[in-house]
Amino acid sequence: MPQPIRLKDHEKDARLVRQRVIVGAVAVLMLTCALIARLYYLQVIQYEYHSAQSEKNRIHVQPIPPTRGLIFDRNGVIVADNRPSFSLSVTRERAGDWQKTLDVIVEVLELTPDDRVLFEKRMKQGRRPFEPVPILFELTEEQIARVAVNQFRLPGVEVVAQLVRHYPQGAHFAHSVGYVGRINEKELKQLDSTNYAGTHHIGKTGIERFYEAQLHGEVGYEEVETNARGRVLRVLKRTDPKPGTDLVLTLDVRLQEAAEQALAGRRGAIVAIEPSSGDVLAMVSQPSFDPNPFVTGISFKSYAELRDSIDRPLYNRVLRGLYPPGSTIKPMVAVSGLDAGVVTPASRVFDPGFYQLPNYDHKYRNWNRSGDGWVNMETAIMRSNDTYFYDLAHKMGIDRLHDYMSRFGFGQRVALDMFEESSGLMPSREWKRARYRQAWFPGETLILGIGQGYMQATPLQLAQAVALMANRGKWIRPHLAKTIEGQPPVDPEPMPDIVLRDPKYWDYGRIGMEQVVHGARGTAHKVGATSVYRIAGKSGTAQVVAIKQGEKYDRNKLQERHRDHALFVAFAPAEDPKIAVAVMVENGESGSGVAAPVVKQVMDAWLLGEDGQLKPEFRPPQPLADQQSANR
Repeated sequence: MPQPIRLKDHEKDARLVRQRVIVGAVAVLMLTCALIARLYYLQVIQYEYHSAQSEKNRIHVQPIPPTRGLIFDRNGVIVADNRPSFSLSVTRERAGDWQKTLDVIVEVLELTPDDRVLFEKRMKQGRRPFEPVPILFELTEEQIARVAVNQFRLPGVEVVAQLVRHYPQGAHFAHSVGYVGRINEKELKQLDSTNYAGTHHIGKTGIERFYEAQLHGEVGYEEVETNARGRVLRVLKRTDPKPGTDLVLTLDVRLQEAAEQALAGRRGAIVAIEPSSGDVLAMVSQPSFDPNPFVTGISFKSYAELRDSIDRPLYNRVLRGLYPPGSTIKPMVAVSGLDAGVVTPASRVFDPGFYQLPNYDHKYRNWNRSGDGWVNMETAIMRSNDTYFYDLAHKMGIDRLHDYMSRFGFGQRVALDMFEESSGLMPSREWKRARYRQAWFPGETLILGIGQGYMQATPLQLAQAVALMANRGKWIRPHLAKTIEGQPPVDPEPMPDIVLRDPKYWDYGRIGMEQVVHGARGTAHKVGATSVYRIAGKSGTAQVVAIKQGEKYDRNKLQERHRDHALFVAFAPAEDPKIAVAVMVENGESGSGVAAPVVKQVMDAWLLGEDGQLKPEFRPPQPLADQQSANR
């Protein structure tokens, strides 16, 4: 059945249209108001913020790293400088996929996979994405040309000219001056990120590390205008960086070379100190290494060769090497015994070639198995008589022995500006109880009296101890920096001087040391026979492996590296000391036969002129009558 036709309600449709128009108009009005409000908010309320953001997009602040301070020896010879070098840097923000960019660099420059790994490691150490990160140093002209030709494939990659640390003396000062290297993640967290902005290297060892704050300087900045691609258009403002402070060392290049020649390629350590000032004149640890590759990043292979070498060239024997001091401490023990009142200079001990504690069968052998008969203090030092010092140590006891040896610097750090220094070991009752949970035995006191047993010392501590003998107990910490900004270093915690009950006690120890070198039966009399000045010294031998009771030392039954270490300490001229030297030759066996000639060569290089006589500044003053006679 057909539906009826309905008439269209025009009035209703008109109302609907009007409603929709009104709703649309309101919506448009609200959106317009919101847009106006948003524009007002951005253009008026947040004007300063967006203006700054706009300027930031156009203007960039770039850090200017300071020039690192130079390092000189005491005579003005440069031992650490900065030389221009071209490096390849990558800016992550501009490089995009920087991993792919590194692949292209390796391909273009024909580098190895190890280089690729090193580049990625350096990129990850970069602090900010907009800061360029140097990944390859010391580019050759060919490498620079290859980068230029392939620049379109290398976004964010630039060849940058910069100053790089260089050590012109090479291996001579690797263990004293040290070296700088790239800042690692651990160091990055500890550094002042503002002052080290743009800086990629920091002192790692030696003087470079100890005086890092002075050598680094203060960062500068420049505001630059850039285009949309980040290219610098012009410099708007510049604040120059403050360069690092130059440092003058106490070391002497010529004496350092002479000391190394004296060691003649043997493993060992030499320390030479000026007693009156504490200046370290020479500091040798052999074998050494060239620090320059560490500055720009040493290869894995090269580092592994140094690290795994049986000769341990990276090991600082002067500061870290721990050795039994052997008989070199006998003059200090003798002076201590006098001050403690347990012996007098005339006290004698009969030496049949051994020493026995009361009610004990064990024999503590003298190095001279036949014995020296009756010996007093002077003879005991001259002959390095073990029996005398066994007896002296027993009379003093471990407590007094520990106290006196500690005053000479054993068992503690003695240097003023050498952060790597080991404290060594000066044993005591408390130390053994804590370490081994055992009581201290009388026999351990005996062998401690001749520098054996648990006691361990560094060559620097031995040099300081003999400098104290030369200074008659006046404590001056050894140091490597002579002047910083023209001023000498200041000791914030000076050590107390060794004050004896009678100052003459120093003379008895010093006379015995002179007899070691110049006495007819002195253990180093061969050295004294060729010297034009008086030397006060003491030889020592440090055991590497123990020898059973009753057995004799047989070098032919021992491997070369199991043989005894040779030590010798001395100061000269004996009447007015100008230099104190400690020498340790690893597995050298004879202190008087091997180490003493090395000491003599070092002293000759410092004290003697070209004519083979004492330099005028080292000659003792003539009595007034002799001067008048010479003038006539």
